[in-house]
Amino acid sequence: MKLSREIKTGIIVIGGILLFILGFSYLKSTPLFDNSKTLYAIYPDVGGLQVGTVVSINGFGVGKVNDIKFLDAKGNLMVTFTVSSDFEFSKNSTVELYDTGIIGGKGLQITPVFDGARTIESGDTLNTQTRPGLTELAQQKLTPLFKKFESAVGDADSVLINVNDVLSGNTKQDLRKAINGLSELMVSLNGSARVLNDILKNNESKLDSSLNNFERLTHNFAELSDTLNNAGLGRTLSSLESTMASLNGIMSKIDEGDGTLGKLMKDEELYVSLNNASRELDLLLQDFRLNPKRYVNVSVFGKKQKDYKVPEEDPADKIE
Repeated sequence: MKLSREIKTGIIVIGGILLFILGFSYLKSTPLFDNSKTLYAIYPDVGGLQVGTVVSINGFGVGKVNDIKFLDAKGNLMVTFTVSSDFEFSKNSTVELYDTGIIGGKGLQITPVFDGARTIESGDTLNTQTRPGLTELAQQKLTPLFKKFESAVGDADSVLINVNDVLSGNTKQDLRKAINGLSELMVSLNGSARVLNDILKNNESKLDSSLNNFERLTHNFAELSDTLNNAGLGRTLSSLESTMASLNGIMSKIDEGDGTLGKLMKDEELYVSLNNASRELDLLLQDFRLNPKRYVNVSVFGKKQKDYKVPEEDPADKIE
């Protein structure tokens, strides 16, 4: 059967149209004969998400991003993507925008939900979520640190300016002298350290002997302590402690006025009476010594006893 020129031309035109449609679908990453579902997600910022990016579930690619365009005057972006109809999940599932690598790039992954709600259908708009990448996390963590560092640098600059203002010419000169003096002191200390090392080196044997003697002394002291302990020093100390307790009791009674000594210490009238009696006895003995005839008058031949005549100056009266 021979085809006419018109039929051949029609076949070529139809073939070209089909090839154009297939090529256009391929460039848009949308297969011509595909039963996948078209879904939507809205983000305020897609962070560089590209058309053709793979959409995954649990790390397995189930679709691709088909289109990204502005949704409203606020700049919100609507992402159109397709997913395979082989896997069913709830319309309450979430589409997460995440970083695909350290150097950049964004990807979409669906977190499926199985809550018994209606399964997804073509044209549904899913809930969205953005997971910050390493760059955003680094900015969030490092930005406050940089601010603190800038503040610290500013404070340090202010301190240096104030120190520079305080360090006048005379102050700087005094500071240099102090540093030089410190250097001289360190030199002197080094010399003293060398002298001390020489002394220790030259007297090493004597130091060893002294340490050995001290060790023997401590050993002897330990033996002496054991000897005293075995000799009943503990009992002696206990007895001494008991004696001191008794003495404290006696002193306490005396202080409270109990007993003769306590009354002597506490009874003022008794003290005055004893003091007066002692004084009168002293006067009596003094008068007896000076005027014995006042008290003793012996007549050997029976003479009449003479009456005692008080002297004009009685020595006893002079004694207070």
